[in-house]
Amino acid sequence: MTNGLDKVVAITGASSGIGEATAVELASRGAAVVLGARRTDRLEALARKIRDDGGRADLLDVDVTRRADLERLVALAVDRFGRLDVLVANAGVARIAPVSALDVDDWDAMIDVNLRGVLHGIAAALPVFRAQGRGHFVTTVSTSGLKIVPTQAVYAGTKNAVRTLLEALRQESTDGVLRTTSISPGYVRTELVDHVEDPAQRAQVQEAMAALGIGPEAVARAIAFAIEQPDDVEIGDLTIRPTRQG
Repeated sequence: MTNGLDKVVAITGASSGIGEATAVELASRGAAVVLGARRTDRLEALARKIRDDGGRADLLDVDVTRRADLERLVALAVDRFGRLDVLVANAGVARIAPVSALDVDDWDAMIDVNLRGVLHGIAAALPVFRAQGRGHFVTTVSTSGLKIVPTQAVYAGTKNAVRTLLEALRQESTDGVLRTTSISPGYVRTELVDHVEDPAQRAQVQEAMAALGIGPEAVARAIAFAIEQPDDVEIGDLTIRPTRQG
């Protein structure tokens, strides 16, 4: 356990994948992490592991589609550790289908989690960051928004909406108080596509992730790199993907 990263970091979607790996990585570098997700059994196991390794962790049942949950997550960080330095908005869902399938419920789910969930985090944390005089939004976006492909129209649309949102927020916040970072992972071995309803599509993407995907730890290291920069340095965009990804 190192003590170089004296930051308080709240992470949504922290129960698995990139969020879990980010919590472990940042805690190992000395950060205090506040874990948010719906699966509290997993959060409790993760927090216990971090504490057993000498780190600092707290947790909260968080559904990012509920604005009040993000407010409670930010309040927990401030109450428990005295401040909030970074909010990592990592919670996300992916539903893959052609637009013609008209899976409107899936569209709503992606908009609510991937876009509205980020907005809820910004609404909760921005006043705290402003009052403190510093703060950092890190958001997991996707290479799906960089290379547009069939069956991912709405998913990529939500990710590009977030990319646009953060860039506008950055331009509105050039007084040195706020930093924003968009992380765009490619194929990463996570549970993201495990809930794709079409069995053939689910199997196809899972196979590609298994064959090409990098570990979530690689993305966690990229997030740590952005967070560790001095306050006057902003890493605006990072794309991280397997070397064999087309």
